[in-house]
Amino acid sequence: MSEQHRSQNRRPRKGKKPAKGGAQNGSGPPGPRDPARRVAYDVLRAVDQRDAYANLLLPALLNERGISGRDAALATELTYGTLRLQGTYDAALEACVDRTLASVDTEVLPLLRLGAHQLLSTKIPSHAAVSATVDLARKVVGHHRSRFVNAVLRRVGARNLEEWTAVVAPERERDPSGYLSVVHSHPRWIVKELARALGERSGGGLPETERLLRAHNERPRVTLVAKPGRSTVADLTASGAEAGTYSPFAAHLNEGDPAAIREVRQNRAAVQDEASQLVALALSRVDPHGQDTRWLDMCAGPGGKAGLLASLAGRREARLLAAELQPARAGLVATAVHRAPRDAGRVVAADGTAPAWRPGAFDRVLVDAPCTGLGALRRRPESRWRRTEASAKELAPLQHDLLASAAEAVRPGGVIAYVTCSPHLDETDAVVRGVLAERGDLTLLRAADFLDEVPDLAAGPDGMYAQFWPHVHGTDAMFLALLRREEQ
Repeated sequence: MSEQHRSQNRRPRKGKKPAKGGAQNGSGPPGPRDPARRVAYDVLRAVDQRDAYANLLLPALLNERGISGRDAALATELTYGTLRLQGTYDAALEACVDRTLASVDTEVLPLLRLGAHQLLSTKIPSHAAVSATVDLARKVVGHHRSRFVNAVLRRVGARNLEEWTAVVAPERERDPSGYLSVVHSHPRWIVKELARALGERSGGGLPETERLLRAHNERPRVTLVAKPGRSTVADLTASGAEAGTYSPFAAHLNEGDPAAIREVRQNRAAVQDEASQLVALALSRVDPHGQDTRWLDMCAGPGGKAGLLASLAGRREARLLAAELQPARAGLVATAVHRAPRDAGRVVAADGTAPAWRPGAFDRVLVDAPCTGLGALRRRPESRWRRTEASAKELAPLQHDLLASAAEAVRPGGVIAYVTCSPHLDETDAVVRGVLAERGDLTLLRAADFLDEVPDLAAGPDGMYAQFWPHVHGTDAMFLALLRREEQ
Protein backbone atom coordinates (compact mmCIF):
# COMPACT_ATOMS: atom_id res chain seq x y z
CA MET A 1 0.00 0.00 0.00
CA SER A 2 2.92 2.37 0.54
CA GLU A 3 3.19 3.11 -3.18
CA GLN A 4 -0.53 3.69 -3.49
CA HIS A 5 -0.51 6.21 -0.65
CA ARG A 6 2.70 7.99 -1.60
CA SER A 7 0.96 10.87 -3.36
CA GLN A 8 -1.32 11.43 -0.38
CA ASN A 9 1.49 12.84 1.78
CA ARG A 10 1.37 16.32 0.26
CA ARG A 11 -0.31 19.05 2.23
CA PRO A 12 -2.98 21.19 0.57
CA ARG A 13 -1.78 24.59 -0.58
CA LYS A 14 -2.07 27.40 1.90
CA GLY A 15 -5.55 28.86 1.94
CA LYS A 16 -7.11 25.87 0.19
CA LYS A 17 -9.61 23.51 1.77
CA PRO A 18 -8.65 19.84 1.94
CA ALA A 19 -9.77 18.01 -1.19
CA LYS A 20 -12.94 15.96 -1.19
CA GLY A 21 -12.16 12.41 -0.09
CA GLY A 22 -9.10 13.48 1.94
CA ALA A 23 -8.69 13.60 5.68
CA GLN A 24 -10.76 16.40 7.15
CA ASN A 25 -10.03 16.17 10.86
CA GLY A 26 -6.27 16.63 10.92
CA SER A 27 -5.74 13.07 12.12
CA GLY A 28 -3.84 11.95 9.02
CA PRO A 29 -2.48 13.01 5.63
CA PRO A 30 -4.94 14.27 3.03
CA GLY A 31 -6.15 11.95 0.33
CA PRO A 32 -5.64 12.58 -3.39
CA ARG A 33 -7.51 15.48 -4.93
CA ASP A 34 -8.95 13.08 -7.49
CA PRO A 35 -9.81 9.92 -5.50
CA ALA A 36 -11.86 8.30 -8.27
CA ARG A 37 -9.08 8.33 -10.86
CA ARG A 38 -6.48 7.35 -8.30
CA VAL A 39 -8.36 4.27 -7.16
CA ALA A 40 -9.12 3.32 -10.78
CA TYR A 41 -5.42 3.62 -11.59
CA ASP A 42 -4.42 1.53 -8.59
CA VAL A 43 -6.85 -1.23 -9.55
CA LEU A 44 -5.78 -1.21 -13.20
CA ARG A 45 -2.14 -1.46 -12.23
CA ALA A 46 -2.80 -4.28 -9.76
CA VAL A 47 -4.81 -6.18 -12.38
CA ASP A 48 -2.01 -5.78 -14.90
CA GLN A 49 0.95 -6.41 -12.60
CA ARG A 50 -0.21 -8.97 -10.05
CA ASP A 51 -3.28 -10.55 -11.61
CA ALA A 52 -5.66 -8.96 -9.10
CA TYR A 53 -9.39 -9.31 -9.71
CA ALA A 54 -11.11 -5.98 -10.21
CA ASN A 55 -14.41 -7.19 -8.75
CA LEU A 56 -12.62 -8.00 -5.47
CA LEU A 57 -10.04 -5.22 -5.27
CA LEU A 58 -12.15 -2.23 -6.32
CA PRO A 59 -14.80 -2.56 -3.57
CA ALA A 60 -12.07 -3.16 -1.01
CA LEU A 61 -10.16 -0.01 -1.98
CA LEU A 62 -13.31 2.11 -2.13
CA ASN A 63 -14.18 1.01 1.38
CA GLU A 64 -10.62 1.37 2.70
CA ARG A 65 -10.33 4.92 1.38
CA GLY A 66 -13.82 6.00 2.34
CA ILE A 67 -14.85 6.73 -1.25
CA SER A 68 -18.59 6.72 -1.93
CA GLY A 69 -21.30 8.43 -3.95
CA ARG A 70 -20.31 10.07 -7.23
CA ASP A 71 -16.60 9.40 -6.74
CA ALA A 72 -17.25 5.68 -6.24
CA ALA A 73 -19.50 5.59 -9.31
CA LEU A 74 -16.84 7.35 -11.40
CA ALA A 75 -14.10 5.02 -10.16
CA THR A 76 -16.24 2.00 -11.07
CA GLU A 77 -16.97 3.33 -14.57
CA LEU A 78 -13.33 4.20 -15.20
CA THR A 79 -12.07 0.83 -13.97
CA TYR A 80 -14.48 -1.48 -15.75
CA GLY A 81 -14.80 0.69 -18.85
CA THR A 82 -11.04 0.70 -19.30
CA LEU A 83 -10.77 -3.06 -18.79
CA ARG A 84 -13.61 -3.87 -21.19
CA LEU A 85 -12.23 -1.86 -24.11
CA GLN A 86 -8.54 -2.27 -23.30
CA GLY A 87 -7.85 -4.03 -26.60
CA THR A 88 -9.42 -1.24 -28.62
CA TYR A 89 -7.59 1.44 -26.65
CA ASP A 90 -4.28 -0.40 -27.00
CA ALA A 91 -4.69 -0.48 -30.78
CA ALA A 92 -5.22 3.30 -30.82
CA LEU A 93 -2.40 3.93 -28.35
CA GLU A 94 -0.03 1.81 -30.42
CA ALA A 95 -0.57 4.28 -33.25
CA CYS A 96 0.18 7.23 -30.95
CA VAL A 97 3.48 6.22 -29.37
CA ASP A 98 6.85 6.29 -31.08
CA ARG A 99 7.70 2.77 -29.94
CA THR A 100 5.87 -0.48 -29.23
CA LEU A 101 3.24 -0.34 -26.53
CA ALA A 102 4.89 -3.32 -24.84
CA SER A 103 7.97 -1.17 -24.20
CA VAL A 104 6.01 1.51 -22.31
CA ASP A 105 6.71 1.50 -18.57
CA THR A 106 4.29 -0.74 -16.70
CA GLU A 107 3.29 2.04 -14.31
CA VAL A 108 2.61 4.41 -17.23
CA LEU A 109 0.50 2.12 -19.42
CA PRO A 110 -2.55 2.10 -17.08
CA LEU A 111 -2.53 5.91 -17.20
CA LEU A 112 -2.64 5.88 -21.00
CA ARG A 113 -5.50 3.37 -21.01
CA LEU A 114 -7.37 5.33 -18.36
CA GLY A 115 -7.00 8.54 -20.35
CA ALA A 116 -8.00 6.85 -23.60
CA HIS A 117 -11.20 5.57 -22.00
CA GLN A 118 -12.16 9.05 -20.84
CA LEU A 119 -11.39 10.56 -24.23
CA LEU A 120 -13.06 7.93 -26.40
CA SER A 121 -15.92 6.46 -24.37
CA THR A 122 -17.16 8.98 -21.82
CA LYS A 123 -18.80 12.39 -21.85
CA ILE A 124 -15.90 13.94 -19.97
CA PRO A 125 -14.66 16.96 -22.00
CA SER A 126 -11.38 16.23 -23.75
CA HIS A 127 -9.43 18.98 -22.02
CA ALA A 128 -10.63 17.78 -18.61
CA ALA A 129 -9.83 14.13 -19.42
CA VAL A 130 -6.28 14.99 -20.46
CA SER A 131 -5.54 17.47 -17.68
CA ALA A 132 -6.93 15.22 -14.94
CA THR A 133 -4.99 12.19 -16.18
CA VAL A 134 -1.76 14.18 -16.57
CA ASP A 135 -2.21 15.59 -13.06
CA LEU A 136 -2.58 12.02 -11.76
CA ALA A 137 0.50 11.02 -13.77
CA ARG A 138 2.59 13.72 -12.05
CA LYS A 139 1.68 12.23 -8.70
CA VAL A 140 2.25 8.56 -9.52
CA VAL A 141 5.04 8.53 -12.14
CA GLY A 142 6.62 11.97 -11.86
CA HIS A 143 6.78 15.14 -13.93
CA HIS A 144 9.03 13.82 -16.70
CA ARG A 145 6.87 10.83 -17.62
CA SER A 146 3.69 12.88 -17.20
CA ARG A 147 4.80 14.90 -20.24
CA PHE A 148 4.87 11.68 -22.26
CA VAL A 149 1.34 10.87 -21.04
CA ASN A 150 0.22 14.35 -22.05
CA ALA A 151 1.67 14.05 -25.55
CA VAL A 152 0.18 10.63 -26.23
CA LEU A 153 -3.29 11.50 -24.93
CA ARG A 154 -3.42 14.64 -27.06
CA ARG A 155 -2.81 12.46 -30.11
CA VAL A 156 -5.51 10.03 -28.96
CA GLY A 157 -7.97 12.90 -28.55
CA ALA A 158 -7.49 13.98 -32.17
CA ARG A 159 -10.00 11.29 -33.25
CA ASN A 160 -13.15 9.80 -31.77
CA LEU A 161 -13.61 6.08 -31.13
CA GLU A 162 -15.29 5.36 -34.46
CA GLU A 163 -12.55 7.18 -36.34
CA TRP A 164 -9.83 5.29 -34.47
CA THR A 165 -11.36 1.88 -35.15
CA ALA A 166 -11.60 2.76 -38.84
CA VAL A 167 -7.87 3.49 -38.79
CA VAL A 168 -6.53 0.60 -36.69
CA ALA A 169 -8.95 -2.32 -37.28
CA PRO A 170 -8.47 -4.75 -40.20
CA GLU A 171 -11.06 -4.72 -42.98
CA ARG A 172 -14.06 -6.75 -41.93
CA GLU A 173 -14.51 -8.50 -45.27
CA ARG A 174 -10.88 -9.61 -45.37
CA ASP A 175 -10.41 -10.47 -41.70
CA PRO A 176 -13.68 -10.71 -39.73
CA SER A 177 -12.05 -12.11 -36.58
CA GLY A 178 -9.36 -9.45 -36.57
CA TYR A 179 -11.91 -6.71 -37.14
CA LEU A 180 -14.15 -7.88 -34.29
CA SER A 181 -11.11 -8.36 -32.06
CA VAL A 182 -10.16 -4.68 -32.32
CA VAL A 183 -13.63 -3.12 -32.50
CA HIS A 184 -15.05 -5.14 -29.59
CA SER A 185 -11.85 -5.55 -27.58
CA HIS A 186 -11.33 -9.31 -27.37
CA PRO A 187 -8.18 -11.29 -28.19
CA ARG A 188 -8.42 -12.75 -31.66
CA TRP A 189 -8.26 -16.33 -30.39
CA ILE A 190 -11.26 -15.76 -28.12
CA VAL A 191 -13.26 -14.34 -31.03
CA LYS A 192 -12.49 -17.46 -33.04
CA GLU A 193 -13.37 -19.86 -30.21
CA LEU A 194 -16.65 -18.09 -29.47
CA ALA A 195 -17.54 -18.20 -33.16
CA ARG A 196 -16.76 -21.94 -33.19
CA ALA A 197 -18.97 -22.51 -30.16
CA LEU A 198 -21.78 -20.56 -31.84
CA GLY A 199 -21.34 -22.59 -35.05
CA GLU A 200 -20.42 -19.56 -37.17
CA ARG A 201 -17.85 -19.42 -39.96
CA SER A 202 -15.87 -16.30 -40.79
CA GLY A 203 -17.13 -16.29 -44.37
CA GLY A 204 -20.53 -15.17 -43.10
CA GLY A 205 -19.16 -12.13 -41.31
CA LEU A 206 -19.81 -13.56 -37.77
CA PRO A 207 -22.94 -11.51 -36.97
CA GLU A 208 -24.00 -13.57 -33.93
CA THR A 209 -20.47 -13.59 -32.59
CA GLU A 210 -20.52 -9.80 -32.80
CA ARG A 211 -23.76 -9.68 -30.80
CA LEU A 212 -22.10 -11.81 -28.14
CA LEU A 213 -19.01 -9.60 -28.02
CA ARG A 214 -21.20 -6.51 -27.67
CA ALA A 215 -23.00 -8.14 -24.75
CA HIS A 216 -19.65 -8.82 -23.05
CA ASN A 217 -18.93 -5.09 -23.10
CA GLU A 218 -22.23 -4.07 -21.53
CA ARG A 219 -22.46 -3.48 -17.81
CA PRO A 220 -24.31 -6.47 -16.29
CA ARG A 221 -26.94 -6.17 -13.62
CA VAL A 222 -26.25 -7.70 -10.24
CA THR A 223 -28.33 -10.86 -9.81
CA LEU A 224 -29.32 -12.21 -6.41
CA VAL A 225 -30.49 -15.65 -5.34
CA ALA A 226 -33.07 -16.07 -2.59
CA LYS A 227 -32.00 -19.27 -0.83
CA PRO A 228 -35.03 -21.57 -0.69
CA GLY A 229 -36.42 -21.97 2.80
CA ARG A 230 -34.50 -18.95 4.05
CA SER A 231 -35.81 -16.07 1.93
CA THR A 232 -38.02 -15.39 -1.08
CA VAL A 233 -37.92 -13.29 -4.20
CA ALA A 234 -40.67 -11.19 -2.61
CA ASP A 235 -38.25 -10.36 0.22
CA LEU A 236 -35.72 -9.12 -2.31
CA THR A 237 -38.19 -7.13 -4.39
CA ALA A 238 -39.39 -5.46 -1.21
CA SER A 239 -35.82 -4.18 -0.86
CA GLY A 240 -35.80 -2.66 -4.35
CA ALA A 241 -34.79 -5.57 -6.58
CA GLU A 242 -36.79 -6.86 -9.57
CA ALA A 243 -37.90 -10.47 -10.02
CA GLY A 244 -35.56 -12.51 -12.21
CA THR A 245 -36.25 -13.55 -15.77
CA TYR A 246 -36.11 -17.36 -15.53
CA SER A 247 -35.03 -18.67 -12.15
CA PRO A 248 -37.73 -18.89 -9.45
CA PHE A 249 -35.09 -17.78 -6.94
CA ALA A 250 -33.59 -14.83 -8.86
CA ALA A 251 -33.91 -11.07 -8.48
CA HIS A 252 -32.04 -8.35 -10.35
CA LEU A 253 -30.52 -5.35 -8.64
CA ASN A 254 -30.13 -2.45 -11.05
CA GLU A 255 -28.08 -0.28 -8.72
CA GLY A 256 -26.82 -0.11 -5.17
CA ASP A 257 -24.72 -2.34 -2.95
CA PRO A 258 -26.09 -5.90 -2.51
CA ALA A 259 -24.78 -5.87 1.05
CA ALA A 260 -27.29 -3.13 1.83
CA ILE A 261 -30.05 -5.73 1.49
CA ARG A 262 -30.87 -7.38 4.80
CA GLU A 263 -31.28 -10.88 3.38
CA VAL A 264 -27.82 -10.71 1.79
CA ARG A 265 -26.21 -9.50 5.02
CA GLN A 266 -27.89 -12.36 6.88
CA ASN A 267 -26.73 -14.96 4.33
CA ARG A 268 -30.33 -15.77 3.43
CA ALA A 269 -29.65 -14.48 -0.09
CA ALA A 270 -26.48 -14.06 -2.13
CA VAL A 271 -25.11 -12.71 -5.38
CA GLN A 272 -25.38 -15.38 -8.07
CA ASP A 273 -25.87 -15.24 -11.82
CA GLU A 274 -29.19 -16.61 -13.04
CA ALA A 275 -27.56 -19.28 -15.21
CA SER A 276 -25.64 -20.56 -12.20
CA GLN A 277 -28.90 -20.93 -10.32
CA LEU A 278 -30.55 -22.73 -13.21
CA VAL A 279 -27.88 -25.38 -13.79
CA ALA A 280 -28.12 -26.31 -10.11
CA LEU A 281 -31.90 -26.35 -10.37
CA ALA A 282 -31.75 -28.61 -13.45
CA LEU A 283 -29.68 -31.17 -11.54
CA SER A 284 -32.28 -31.18 -8.77
CA ARG A 285 -35.10 -31.83 -11.24
CA VAL A 286 -33.80 -35.08 -12.76
CA ASP A 287 -35.38 -38.28 -11.43
CA PRO A 288 -32.49 -40.20 -9.75
CA HIS A 289 -34.28 -43.55 -10.13
CA GLY A 290 -34.36 -44.45 -6.47
CA GLN A 291 -33.35 -42.90 -3.18
CA ASP A 292 -32.56 -39.20 -3.13
CA THR A 293 -30.75 -38.41 0.10
CA ARG A 294 -27.07 -37.88 -0.74
CA TRP A 295 -25.85 -35.06 -2.97
CA LEU A 296 -22.27 -34.03 -3.83
CA ASP A 297 -20.83 -30.75 -5.09
CA MET A 298 -17.38 -31.93 -6.13
CA CYS A 299 -15.68 -28.56 -6.85
CA ALA A 300 -17.67 -26.28 -4.60
CA GLY A 301 -15.55 -23.13 -4.14
CA PRO A 302 -16.44 -20.35 -3.65
CA GLY A 303 -19.85 -21.81 -2.81
CA GLY A 304 -22.58 -20.17 -4.87
CA LYS A 305 -24.08 -23.34 -6.29
CA ALA A 306 -23.42 -25.22 -3.05
CA GLY A 307 -25.46 -22.66 -1.13
CA LEU A 308 -28.44 -23.16 -3.42
CA LEU A 309 -28.09 -26.95 -3.57
CA ALA A 310 -27.87 -27.22 0.22
CA SER A 311 -31.14 -25.31 0.52
CA LEU A 312 -32.83 -27.47 -2.12
CA ALA A 313 -31.50 -30.65 -0.51
CA GLY A 314 -32.62 -29.62 2.96
CA ARG A 315 -36.16 -29.04 1.83
CA ARG A 316 -36.23 -32.66 0.58
CA GLU A 317 -34.59 -34.10 3.69
CA ALA A 318 -31.47 -34.82 1.64
CA ARG A 319 -27.89 -33.86 2.55
CA LEU A 320 -25.23 -32.11 0.48
CA LEU A 321 -21.51 -32.75 0.82
CA ALA A 322 -19.57 -29.83 -0.68
CA ALA A 323 -15.93 -30.61 -1.47
CA GLU A 324 -13.28 -28.00 -2.22
CA LEU A 325 -9.56 -28.59 -2.69
CA GLN A 326 -8.31 -25.29 -1.25
CA PRO A 327 -8.94 -24.86 2.48
CA ALA A 328 -9.47 -21.09 2.21
CA ARG A 329 -12.14 -21.54 -0.44
CA ALA A 330 -13.65 -24.36 1.61
CA GLY A 331 -14.19 -21.75 4.30
CA LEU A 332 -16.17 -19.65 1.84
CA VAL A 333 -18.27 -22.69 0.99
CA ALA A 334 -18.97 -23.28 4.67
CA THR A 335 -20.31 -19.74 4.92
CA ALA A 336 -22.47 -20.28 1.83
CA VAL A 337 -24.16 -23.42 3.19
CA HIS A 338 -24.42 -22.23 6.78
CA ARG A 339 -27.91 -22.56 8.24
CA ALA A 340 -29.36 -24.29 5.21
CA PRO A 341 -32.77 -25.89 5.90
CA ARG A 342 -32.34 -28.91 8.20
CA ASP A 343 -28.63 -28.01 8.36
CA ALA A 344 -28.25 -29.91 5.09
CA GLY A 345 -24.81 -28.68 4.03
CA ARG A 346 -21.49 -30.19 5.03
CA VAL A 347 -18.08 -29.08 3.73
CA VAL A 348 -14.85 -31.02 3.34
CA ALA A 349 -11.45 -29.95 1.98
CA ALA A 350 -10.84 -32.70 -0.54
CA ASP A 351 -9.53 -33.34 -4.05
CA GLY A 352 -12.32 -34.43 -6.37
CA THR A 353 -9.87 -36.43 -8.48
CA ALA A 354 -8.68 -38.38 -5.39
CA PRO A 355 -12.00 -38.69 -3.58
CA ALA A 356 -12.46 -39.02 0.15
CA TRP A 357 -15.72 -40.93 -0.32
CA ARG A 358 -16.53 -44.44 -1.39
CA PRO A 359 -17.63 -45.24 -4.97
CA GLY A 360 -21.33 -45.03 -5.74
CA ALA A 361 -22.04 -43.02 -2.59
CA PHE A 362 -24.19 -40.26 -4.09
CA ASP A 363 -27.53 -39.88 -5.84
CA ARG A 364 -26.69 -36.55 -7.47
CA VAL A 365 -23.26 -35.11 -8.29
CA LEU A 366 -22.38 -31.62 -9.51
CA VAL A 367 -19.05 -31.08 -11.28
CA ASP A 368 -18.65 -27.31 -11.60
CA ALA A 369 -15.26 -27.70 -13.21
CA PRO A 370 -12.41 -25.16 -13.11
CA CYS A 371 -12.37 -23.52 -16.53
CA THR A 372 -11.14 -20.53 -18.53
CA GLY A 373 -14.11 -18.42 -17.40
CA LEU A 374 -14.85 -17.22 -20.93
CA GLY A 375 -18.53 -17.30 -20.03
CA ALA A 376 -18.15 -14.55 -17.43
CA LEU A 377 -16.39 -11.86 -19.46
CA ARG A 378 -19.15 -9.34 -18.72
CA ARG A 379 -18.40 -9.47 -15.00
CA ARG A 380 -14.67 -10.20 -15.19
CA PRO A 381 -13.46 -8.30 -18.25
CA GLU A 382 -9.80 -8.67 -17.27
CA SER A 383 -10.06 -12.45 -17.76
CA ARG A 384 -9.96 -12.01 -21.52
CA TRP A 385 -6.43 -10.57 -21.24
CA ARG A 386 -5.15 -13.28 -18.88
CA ARG A 387 -6.07 -16.44 -20.70
CA THR A 388 -4.14 -17.72 -23.70
CA GLU A 389 -5.04 -19.97 -26.57
CA ALA A 390 -3.45 -22.86 -24.67
CA SER A 391 -5.52 -22.27 -21.51
CA ALA A 392 -8.40 -24.58 -22.42
CA LYS A 393 -6.07 -27.38 -23.47
CA GLU A 394 -4.20 -27.06 -20.17
CA LEU A 395 -7.42 -27.39 -18.17
CA ALA A 396 -8.99 -30.19 -20.22
CA PRO A 397 -7.17 -33.09 -18.47
CA LEU A 398 -8.34 -31.87 -15.05
CA GLN A 399 -11.89 -31.42 -16.33
CA HIS A 400 -11.83 -34.93 -17.78
CA ASP A 401 -10.54 -36.42 -14.53
CA LEU A 402 -13.18 -34.65 -12.45
CA LEU A 403 -16.03 -35.86 -14.66
CA ALA A 404 -14.59 -39.39 -14.66
CA SER A 405 -14.37 -39.24 -10.86
CA ALA A 406 -17.99 -38.08 -10.67
CA ALA A 407 -19.01 -41.13 -12.70
CA GLU A 408 -17.44 -43.29 -9.97
CA ALA A 409 -18.98 -41.25 -7.15
CA VAL A 410 -22.59 -41.50 -8.35
CA ARG A 411 -24.56 -44.69 -7.77
CA PRO A 412 -26.19 -46.60 -10.66
CA GLY A 413 -29.36 -44.73 -11.61
CA GLY A 414 -28.02 -41.46 -10.21
CA VAL A 415 -27.31 -38.31 -12.19
CA ILE A 416 -24.33 -36.04 -12.85
CA ALA A 417 -24.34 -32.39 -13.91
CA TYR A 418 -21.14 -31.30 -15.69
CA VAL A 419 -20.96 -27.51 -15.70
CA THR A 420 -18.47 -24.93 -16.94
CA CYS A 421 -18.65 -21.15 -17.03
CA SER A 422 -17.18 -21.33 -20.50
CA PRO A 423 -18.63 -22.20 -23.91
CA HIS A 424 -15.20 -23.23 -25.27
CA LEU A 425 -15.76 -26.55 -27.05
CA ASP A 426 -12.52 -28.05 -25.71
CA GLU A 427 -13.89 -27.57 -22.18
CA THR A 428 -17.44 -28.69 -22.90
CA ASP A 429 -18.29 -31.08 -25.71
CA ALA A 430 -14.79 -32.56 -25.98
CA VAL A 431 -14.64 -33.39 -22.26
CA VAL A 432 -18.10 -34.98 -22.19
CA ARG A 433 -17.46 -36.98 -25.34
CA GLY A 434 -14.14 -38.20 -23.98
CA VAL A 435 -15.65 -39.58 -20.77
CA LEU A 436 -18.65 -41.07 -22.58
CA ALA A 437 -16.27 -42.89 -24.93
CA GLU A 438 -14.45 -44.46 -21.97
CA ARG A 439 -17.51 -45.68 -20.09
CA GLY A 440 -20.39 -47.75 -21.32
CA ASP A 441 -22.56 -47.05 -18.29
CA LEU A 442 -23.20 -43.33 -18.86
CA THR A 443 -26.13 -41.92 -20.84
CA LEU A 444 -26.40 -38.32 -21.94
CA LEU A 445 -29.75 -36.73 -21.03
CA ARG A 446 -31.27 -33.81 -22.95
CA ALA A 447 -30.43 -30.99 -20.52
CA ALA A 448 -32.79 -28.40 -21.99
CA ASP A 449 -35.75 -30.65 -21.13
CA PHE A 450 -35.17 -29.87 -17.45
CA LEU A 451 -35.20 -26.11 -18.02
CA ASP A 452 -38.41 -25.61 -19.98
CA GLU A 453 -38.74 -22.01 -18.79
CA VAL A 454 -35.63 -20.96 -20.73
CA PRO A 455 -35.85 -20.69 -24.55
CA ASP A 456 -33.08 -21.41 -27.06
CA LEU A 457 -30.92 -23.47 -24.72
CA ALA A 458 -30.34 -26.70 -26.67
CA ALA A 459 -26.81 -27.04 -28.03
CA GLY A 460 -24.32 -29.66 -29.15
CA PRO A 461 -24.97 -33.00 -30.82
CA ASP A 462 -28.71 -33.48 -31.28
CA GLY A 463 -29.28 -30.55 -28.89
CA MET A 464 -28.36 -32.66 -25.86
CA TYR A 465 -26.50 -29.93 -23.96
CA ALA A 466 -27.78 -26.66 -22.52
CA GLN A 467 -25.79 -23.53 -23.35
CA PHE A 468 -26.65 -20.11 -21.93
CA TRP A 469 -25.52 -16.96 -23.77
CA PRO A 470 -25.24 -13.33 -22.58
CA HIS A 471 -26.69 -11.94 -25.83
CA VAL A 472 -29.62 -14.39 -25.80
CA HIS A 473 -30.46 -14.96 -22.13
CA GLY A 474 -28.78 -12.03 -20.37
CA THR A 475 -26.75 -14.45 -18.23
CA ASP A 476 -23.23 -15.78 -18.12
CA ALA A 477 -22.41 -18.29 -20.88
CA MET A 478 -22.90 -21.33 -18.65
CA PHE A 479 -22.68 -24.84 -20.15
CA LEU A 480 -24.58 -27.84 -18.78
CA ALA A 481 -24.47 -31.54 -19.60
CA LEU A 482 -26.59 -34.03 -17.65
CA LEU A 483 -25.55 -37.69 -17.52
CA ARG A 484 -27.09 -40.73 -15.88
CA ARG A 485 -25.10 -43.73 -14.69
CA GLU A 486 -27.11 -46.65 -15.92
CA GLU A 487 -28.13 -49.51 -13.66
CA GLN A 488 -26.47 -52.81 -14.53
